Amino acid sequence: MQSTRAEIKDLKVTFRSNQKEITAVKSISFTIGKGELIGVVGESGSGKSVTALSLMQLVQEPGRIESGQILYYTDSEPVNLLRLSPDAVRAYRGNEVAMIFQEPMTSLNPLLTCGFQVSEAIRLHKNISQQEAAAKTVALFRKVKLPDPEAMLHRYPHELSGGQKQRVMIAMAISCEPKLLIADEPTTALDVTVQKAILELLKELQQQMDMSVLFITHDLGVVAEIASRVMVMYKGEIVEEGPVAQVFHHPVHAYTKGLLACRPPLDKRLVRLPVIRDFMENSDGTTTASVKSFVDTLVMSPAQQEARRQQLAAEAPLLEVKGLCTWFPVKRSITGKVLEWRKAVDEVSFDLRKGETLGLVGESGCGKTTLGRSLLRLIEPTGGSIVYKGQDLRSLSAPAMRAMRKDIQLIFQDPYSSLNPRIPVGKALLEPMEVHGLYGNAQGRMQKAMELLEKVNLLPEHFNRYPHEFSGGQRQRIVIARALAMNPSFIICDESVAALDVSIQAQVLNLLISLREEFGFSCIFISHDLSVVRFISDRMLVMQKGRIVESGDADAIYHHPQHVYTQQLIAAIPKGI
Repeated sequence: MQSTRAEIKDLKVTFRSNQKEITAVKSISFTIGKGELIGVVGESGSGKSVTALSLMQLVQEPGRIESGQILYYTDSEPVNLLRLSPDAVRAYRGNEVAMIFQEPMTSLNPLLTCGFQVSEAIRLHKNISQQEAAAKTVALFRKVKLPDPEAMLHRYPHELSGGQKQRVMIAMAISCEPKLLIADEPTTALDVTVQKAILELLKELQQQMDMSVLFITHDLGVVAEIASRVMVMYKGEIVEEGPVAQVFHHPVHAYTKGLLACRPPLDKRLVRLPVIRDFMENSDGTTTASVKSFVDTLVMSPAQQEARRQQLAAEAPLLEVKGLCTWFPVKRSITGKVLEWRKAVDEVSFDLRKGETLGLVGESGCGKTTLGRSLLRLIEPTGGSIVYKGQDLRSLSAPAMRAMRKDIQLIFQDPYSSLNPRIPVGKALLEPMEVHGLYGNAQGRMQKAMELLEKVNLLPEHFNRYPHEFSGGQRQRIVIARALAMNPSFIICDESVAALDVSIQAQVLNLLISLREEFGFSCIFISHDLSVVRFISDRMLVMQKGRIVESGDADAIYHHPQHVYTQQLIAAIPKGI
C-alpha cells in the first residue's frame, strides 16, 4: 500500500431537490497512486466534479456525502478525510490536497491582485513573512511560465488572458507543494495552443514534484495527451477503467465507444458526427462492435465532396467583405487626439456564397468575435465595405439596419447568458417574431414556435419552462431555434459549441448541418477549435492579430497548411493515441 496516495471506497453522494433525492455518485471505488496522473472522463452530470469536491470536502447543501471512505496516505497511517473535523480538513486542504477549478475568472477574486491571492494561500499554511511569501509567489509565477512574473504580482485578474489566469490558479494550487492535485476541467475553455501549453506545464510540474494528479475532463483526446490511466464515468458510476492505450484501442463499454467517436476525426470528412446513442444498446440488446467500423459508415465519399464544391461554386456571393477595419483607440493625447490604435480587425476581405459554411479560426484575441459583430454593425467598423445581397450595410441608417437584422442572425457562445432567465423559452421564441410582425397573428407565431422546438429536438411541453430548467446543450438548441425564427439567410455562430461536452457538441453540430440543408442559410462558424471548424466548414479563414493569414478549402488547409501559424494550430490539436 506504500505506492498508494489516496483510496476512495464506496463513495456515495446525494442531492435533495423538491423532496426528491438524486444520487450523483453511486458507491464508486478507485485508487490514486503516488506520482500517478489519472484521467477521469464523462459528460456533464456524470459525477466527475462531485467526486473531486468530495475529496476536498467541498460538497455543499443540498448535497451530502452519504457513505464511504476517502483514505489519504501519509508516511504513517492512512487518514479517513471524511472523519476529520472542519479545522483538521482545512489543514489538509491546499497543504496536502489542492484543486484547480474549471473557471479561473470566477475562481479568482476580481478585487485583489493575483500576487496577493497566491501569497495569501502560502501564508495561510506556512509561517512566513509577507515579503517571503511575495518572493515565493514570484518564483511560482516563473515556474508556471507567466511572462514578467514581477509585474504579474500587481495585476488584477481582468488584466490577464484566459491562459494566464489558469496559470495563476495552477501557481496557487502548487504553492504549498501538495502531494495530490485535482484539476477539474482546467483547459476546457482555452484555445488549443494554450491548452497544449497548460497540459505540458501540468505534466512537467507533476514529474518535478512527484505529485499525484486527478485530471478531470470530458475530452478523451486531452486525457491521451497527459494521463497514464483513465476512468470513464457515466451517471455516477465508473463504467470503464484501465491504461489509456487499452481504453482507447479496445473500449469495452458502449458509452466509452460513443465518447471516443463523437470528436470530429482528423483524417476523414463525415456526413455527420457519431453520437452517444449510436453506441448504446440496440433494440436487440447488442452494442455497436467497433468505433472505427461505425465511423467508416459515415465517411463522405469523394463524389459527395466534389458535388458539394460544384454546387457552392455555382452560387453567387451572398456577402462580400472588402478591406474591413475595426480599430479601437488605446491612447489619446491631452486634447483627445488618438495616438495609438488597437487594430482588432485590419484590412479583412472575403466572400460567402449562398448555403456555404465559412469557418473562422484563430486564438482568443485574434479578432474573430469583433469581425463577426462588425459584420452585423453591433460594433461599428472603422473602414471598408460589407456588401450583403448587393447592398452596403455600412451605408444603411439605424432603422434600416434594424430591419435588415431580421435576415442576419447571431448565435452567441454562452447559452446561459444568451437567454433572459425571467421569461419562459416559448416567449423568447415568440418575441423576435412579434417585433418584426412575422407569421400573420399570434396563432401563426405560436405554431411556428412549436415547429421550431420540434426542429431542434425539444418537446412542446418545454415551451413554458424557464432557461434554468434546461441543460447547456438544450439551451444552445433553444438559441438556435430563436435565430431560425426569423428565417434568416445568414447566421454567424460565435463559438456556439465551445462550452459544451464533446458528446453534446456533436449533437449540436449535426443539428446545424441538418438545419442548413433544410433552410439553405449561409453561415460563418467562429471557433478556436480547428478540428470542429474543419468538420462543419466548406472553406476556412485563419485569423491572427486582426488579419486573415490563410484562406481556402477546409480540407486543403488542414492537410496542407501554408502559414506557420496554421501549422501551429493544427499541431496543438489533441491527437489521441
